[in-house]
Parts: sequence; C-alpha cells; structure tokens
Amino acid sequence: MILLSTGSLHCYGLARVFELAAGSGFEGVEILIDHRPDTWQPAYLARLSEQHRLRVGAVHSPFLLNIPGWPASAGERAERSVKLAETLGADVVVVHLPVRWPLSILVTAHRQRTIPLLWRRNHADITWFQQGLPFLQASTEVAIAVEIMPQQRLFGWPINACEWNTLEEWSTRFEHLTLDTTHCGTWRVDPLKAYTRAQDRVRHVHLSNFDGREHRLPHQGKLQLDRFLHRLATDGYAGDVAVETGPDAMESDDEDRVRANLVASLDFCRQHLQARG
Repeated sequence: MILLSTGSLHCYGLARVFELAAGSGFEGVEILIDHRPDTWQPAYLARLSEQHRLRVGAVHSPFLLNIPGWPASAGERAERSVKLAETLGADVVVVHLPVRWPLSILVTAHRQRTIPLLWRRNHADITWFQQGLPFLQASTEVAIAVEIMPQQRLFGWPINACEWNTLEEWSTRFEHLTLDTTHCGTWRVDPLKAYTRAQDRVRHVHLSNFDGREHRLPHQGKLQLDRFLHRLATDGYAGDVAVETGPDAMESDDEDRVRANLVASLDFCRQHLQARG
C-alpha cells in the first residue's frame, strides 16, 4: 500500500492532510506524532480514518522531546506508540535510532542549531534499544521498525549523531527496519544497495528524493528511485511505501500546487510499483 506521511505537510492541520491525501488517491496514511494532540488521540484519528476511508498503516513514534504529556525516554515513547498503533490497526511503528549524546538548542543571532552535548552519553536510550526493544517486540504483533538516520553536520563538519547508524550495523542488528531513501542519500548510499543488504528485514519504506536537500519529491532529485521501486515490485515486497517529503517540497504555501505534487508523487510510485501483485 502507498501511504502519505502526515509529516509531509506537518504545517497543516491533520484533517486537512487526510482530505488532501484522500482527494489525491492515496490508500492510507502514516501518522507522525508531534506536539498536537490531534496526532495521537486514537478516537479522533479513527474518525478521520473512517471519514476519508484511509487506512492508518503506520505510526511514527515522536522524536521531539518537548511534547506535552509524552515521556522523554525513547522506550516509553515507543511503548505508547505501539498502543496507539494497536488501537488503530496499524502494522508498523517507526522509531529513530538513539542519538549518542543528548541534544541541546543553540540560539545565535541569525539561526537556531541543534548541537550534541558531547560530554554526556545517552546511556538510557541506548540500553533500551539493546534490552527493551526486543522485549517490547515480543509482546506485540506490530512491527517496530528502526529507521536509518541521516548524516548530520555540526558547523559544517559531518557527524554521525546516532548509535549503530552505519549500513552494516543498522542492517544486521534489528529485526524490523525502516529504509528512508533520502537518509541514504545523505550518506551517498544508493537506496537499492541498502535494500539489497537488508532485504529480509526491511518492513517499511520512507520514500523521498535527495538533491543536497532532504525529503524532495520522489521524482525530483539525484536518487534513482524508479529503479528502487521496481526492485521492490519484482521482489514482491509486502510492506507499505510511505511518501515522506518536506512541506517545502510539496510547495505548501499553495494548495493547488500541493494537490498537483501529491498526485505526481503517487503516480510515480504506482508507475514503478506496477509489477506488484
């Protein structure tokens, strides 16, 4: 199934995103949990799903730490996300790899930066991924799919801010994986190579392109996502593909352009996944 991640238009209200997804022909959505209660209240999400006839295929556990009413630890956030997914009938919960160091916001005169606190180690979340994640996975039929993360930059220098965030470690350590194509692009890794390496474990796909900027429209960028999707099709990949762009790529300041970009993204996916089934 081809889903639209609500994160693609996180600047819009959730009801509007559901309306646009349904009107553009998407079959379902992936809910990105953020600071808005609309994104994590099960009764409201169920009403939207029924009203627009869109299946909630996946739930993305929150990665922001300042969400009112949500715990700060990765394990507790994952547990709550799994309960939401179970209630909504979603097959997958997406979780980010743990950051190696706690993050802090540095505000300068011109911009805001997220910087790692290199003198502290994020032991609690790292330990949960080693010990708590297998225990939680054994307790649920929802697949907890760990997402490969992008290469980041700190004052222009490339850094790997997350634990186990190499193709070798990510593809062999976890039972279920989320392959994010634009994140592969930041490492100059062909998503097809990443998929081939981890094929049996890839449970979910975040699809967007990369042109030096992350989360571009699937058909606009340097990555050959047509080849990638065709390979999924010929392999009989059974998971969902979620289009996950940025609002800027969707041209969110113009709803007509948003509709056109949603349709074009969906058409691209359907064209190159047509061998499925």
